[in-house]
Amino acid sequence: MEPHNKSQLSEFLLVGFSEDPAPQPLIFGLFLSMYLLTVIGNLLIVLAILSDTHLHTPMYFFLANLSSYDMGLTSTIVPKMLVNIQTQNQAISYAGCITQLYFFLLFVELENFVLAVMAYDRFVAICHPLQYTVIMNPRLCGHLVLVSWIISFLHALLQSLMVLRLSFCLHLEIPHFFCELNHVARLACSDTFLNDVIMYFFIILLAVGPLAGILYSYSKIVSSIRKISSAQGKYKAFSTCASHLSVVSLFYGTGLGVYISSTATQNSHASARASVMYTVVTPMLNPFIYSLRNTDVKMALKRLFGQKL
Repeated sequence: MEPHNKSQLSEFLLVGFSEDPAPQPLIFGLFLSMYLLTVIGNLLIVLAILSDTHLHTPMYFFLANLSSYDMGLTSTIVPKMLVNIQTQNQAISYAGCITQLYFFLLFVELENFVLAVMAYDRFVAICHPLQYTVIMNPRLCGHLVLVSWIISFLHALLQSLMVLRLSFCLHLEIPHFFCELNHVARLACSDTFLNDVIMYFFIILLAVGPLAGILYSYSKIVSSIRKISSAQGKYKAFSTCASHLSVVSLFYGTGLGVYISSTATQNSHASARASVMYTVVTPMLNPFIYSLRNTDVKMALKRLFGQKL
């Protein structure tokens, strides 16, 4: 294939899940429903936390951030896909593709970091309860969020700039429903060795690092819970972690599943379908997980609706 001059490159084609036009209306309705549920559910969580002073604690501060990142992640991907299905046009501009890639990486990394920070928060609450308010002070919470933003911003910027240096071929079909870094790099005609090295280095560094922190925090939490003598005390301690554990399992389980399946199979459409789990389904389920299992959030939502009525 011949390389395409980057200055003349105008667009990519997002093939999506299937090139067959028959299931497109069903896909449109399904993703529109999931997107609306995601935005409404996460927005309600944020509004409930902001409006209720009882929830102005580190745990719910981080939960509000997680809900905001969930909305950002799905809004980066789903609206463009819905527009393409509705207009029966698979095109996304070169600038639009790089922009989508940047914000996708940004919000995925932010979720990655906030889940690790939430695990640390639970570790301090259970293992050092008497020092919790001193350790998890507003200044530290703000700094943790700020540092995660700085790292995520710089990583997304670096990866986007690395893609900008590539020359692309004439065959510009992306077998995915959004501009995913690995799929975009595969279309390049120029050498991608440096891109691959940087991509996998930061995947290991920025994914395995926070995950190791989460595992370490929960190993200490389990050890502390085992020392509690009463069954009721053990249940109460574990219940404060149950929602976070569920979200962590969904996010990392589906995310790792996508990359494992993509290396095990050459079916790009299968990889795209698997990606739905951590890019769309997990952000949609998070509000239900936290609201259904958390009495404080349920009471805050009731008070929020009571104020609106």
